[in-house]
Order: sequence, then structure tokens, then C-alpha cells
Amino acid sequence: MNILYQSQRAMRAKRQDALRRGVIAVLDIGTHKISCLVLKFDQTDAAAPAEGIGAMAGQANFRVVGAATTRSRGVRFGEIDSCQETERAIRTAVQAAQKMAQVRVDHVIVALAGARPRSYGLDGEVTLTTGTVTDHDVGRVLAACDLPDLGQGREVLHAQPVNFSLDHRTGLSDPRGHVGNRLMVDMHLLSIEAHAIETLLHCVKRCDLELAGLASAPYVAGTSSLVEDEQELGAACIDMGGGTTSLSIFIKKHMIFADTVRMGGDHVTADISQGLQIPMGHAERIKCRFGGVMATGMDDREIIELTGETGDWHHDRRTATRAELIGVMRPRVEEILEEVRARLDAAGFEHLPSQRIVLTGGASQIPGLDGLASRILGNQVRLGRPLRVQGLPQSTCGPAFSACVGLALFAAYPQDEWWDFETPADRLPQRSLKRAVKWFRDNW
Repeated sequence: MNILYQSQRAMRAKRQDALRRGVIAVLDIGTHKISCLVLKFDQTDAAAPAEGIGAMAGQANFRVVGAATTRSRGVRFGEIDSCQETERAIRTAVQAAQKMAQVRVDHVIVALAGARPRSYGLDGEVTLTTGTVTDHDVGRVLAACDLPDLGQGREVLHAQPVNFSLDHRTGLSDPRGHVGNRLMVDMHLLSIEAHAIETLLHCVKRCDLELAGLASAPYVAGTSSLVEDEQELGAACIDMGGGTTSLSIFIKKHMIFADTVRMGGDHVTADISQGLQIPMGHAERIKCRFGGVMATGMDDREIIELTGETGDWHHDRRTATRAELIGVMRPRVEEILEEVRARLDAAGFEHLPSQRIVLTGGASQIPGLDGLASRILGNQVRLGRPLRVQGLPQSTCGPAFSACVGLALFAAYPQDEWWDFETPADRLPQRSLKRAVKWFRDNW
């Protein structure tokens, strides 16, 4: 198993150093845009939360002091395709956020949207030696999980304990301090393609930044868009981005499944460009202004002017109705939602006690999407927006910034993962440990 145990612990240490310094940046690298938030932590002054900020956000100890967004370049399907173009876009976003915050940032936490994630459910069991659960026992039971064969060229991104059981008691979120004889754990492991991590690390290092953490975009989007009850009872978050549509399933406030559909809003824009024979930039503007997926009787009488740049006056001065535009957009949106439905069925989503589905992301703002999604995905569908955090500009409060806001929460309140506990060296696979150490030496 090619697990980055040592390097993940190193990144956690870098994150702690950044938090002690009081400043850290989060970076959401998407297909359509790259967003950066600069967070300032205040360890001494625990000010009261501002009005409208929910208890789950708990933003008393940090606030957003800088925010910037730029057009993404060199990214396809949520993965870096051209390092030089992506590097320039990252520099632009980070420098603009630093200028707004008036502070220099050295450490950054990044979200990955693509890289073909795969979810695994693992379980482990150990016998307690002292009768009381300690950190060492938690590390032993996590190391006792039977690790699957991830395949060639794949690495672990998340390895989170979902549920602990002690003797005949189950549903424990933190067993430390409990008394018993046998400790069992259910763990969710998420793997991605290794080349995506290596390419991302190369771009971040070329931008004179240190990587202080990695997170899956479906995971962080779910933490910011789902309310506390939805995370507890069971819900799915669908983050509809530009190049990918990510989905994650939560229950008991833990992610238990994540996947990605390699289609998004940019594919809808491409269909409009081809169907109406207009440039991509004009197609994006028409989609945002006149787009929709549910046609009405008024749409046949609403005329849209189609402009072009061919030089042919008759071709560049055409018109189309909104009904024709909806006829072009709806088949692609239906295809994306049907693919999401297939992934949810394969994950066993129908067996959850609550089957709420939350749509977020930039492409979820298409008018009428919630009604169409209710027909395809189920009745319990709503549109989600990220949690409000202190200092977040109004321009970055929309659904398109769910992953970025989720990264801020991930930076402040990370969940316990495998590498947060001391794992016995004899329980780690020797081949995996050697690969991890080699990767650590080459990149750190």
C-alpha cells in the first residue's frame, strides 16, 4: 500500500507551525477558477461570534483577512494539465489575496477535485493491554485495519476513523478514556492518483509556497454546505463545478464515500457554443444570464441576441429563443445528474436513514436545477450555500465557493486521521514504508 504516512505527518506539523504564526492560506484549484483565502488566527482574543454565524462554524478564533479569485488556466477535469499556466494562475490568486490581507503567506492548504478518487471501508480490532483506551491503542487499532490493494500509481489522501466500538458498545466517536477489553474501528480510506499529488506539489513549490495540507474537494464542500443535522443523519453533497461534479456522502458527521463525475458546467457551455455556433465566452455569458433547464410557455417569446466575431454581419447578428437554449442545456444536465444517481446507487445511498441531497457549486446556480434534480435524484433536494465565516467578503459567499470555505474549516478544525496517531512501525507494510520514506526524501 502506497500510503504517505510520514509525509502527511510532516504536513500536519507544517500546519501547526503556520497556526502558531497566526496566518495560513487555503487554495481551491478548480477547472473554472482558482480561489484563495488568507486566514488569520487569534489564539488569545476569543471574540464573540458575529451575528448570523452558526454555532457549527465556530469562527471565534479565526477570520478571513484576504480573498482573491482568478480564472483557472492549465486545469482539466480538476487535474493540473499545464504546470506553467497553473503556476501563473496560482501566483496571481495568492498575490492578490496577500495584497488584500497585507501579510505574507508561506503555508497553503490545497483542495483536489479530480484524480479519480476511490473509497474503501476498512475495519480493525485489537485487544487492550491496560483496560483503558489510550492514544497508543487508537494507533494500534488503526494500523490493524486490513489494507486493500489500491493499484499501481495511487496514494491515500484521507484515512479517517468513522466509528469505534468497545466490547459491545458501538457508535463511539472518541474512545479514549473508556474502559474495556477489545477495541474495534471502522475507517474510511480515500485514494487518488499519485501523479496528481506530485504535479500539485511541483506547482506549489515553484510558487515559493509550502504545502501544509491536502484535502479532497468533495469532503470540504460537504463540511461547509451540509448543516449539522444533515451530517449526523445522513446526506449527500453534490458539488457541481466547471470540469467535474464531485459527490460525497456523510453520516454521523463523517464522510463515508466520495467520487467524481468528469463532467460539469464547462461541458454545458461547450454544448451551447456548438449548438448555437457562438464563441465559448459568449456561450458562458448567455448561460449565466438566460440559462435554465425547465421550459415554460413564455420562453418561446423571449429572444436572445447571439453575437459573434466571424466578420459576417448576418451570422453575427442572429437570434435564438430561450426555449432553444434550454433545449441545448437540459440533455447535458440530465446526463450529469443521471451519472450522479448511478454513483449514489452503487454506494448504497438508499440505505441511509435520511436521504437528503444538497446541490452546491457554481453550476448548481442554473435556474430550475433543483426541480430537475428532484425528479432524477429524489424528492429531498435543496440548494446549499457555504457556512458564513467571519470576514468572508460578500462576493465569495455563493455556492461556487463551498470548497474554499470548507478548506478554511478544514484548516481550523481538522478531523482525526490515521497519521495523527503514533502507529507501531512493525504494523506498517515494509514496502509501503520504504516508498513513503523515499517520497518524503525526494519532495521534502
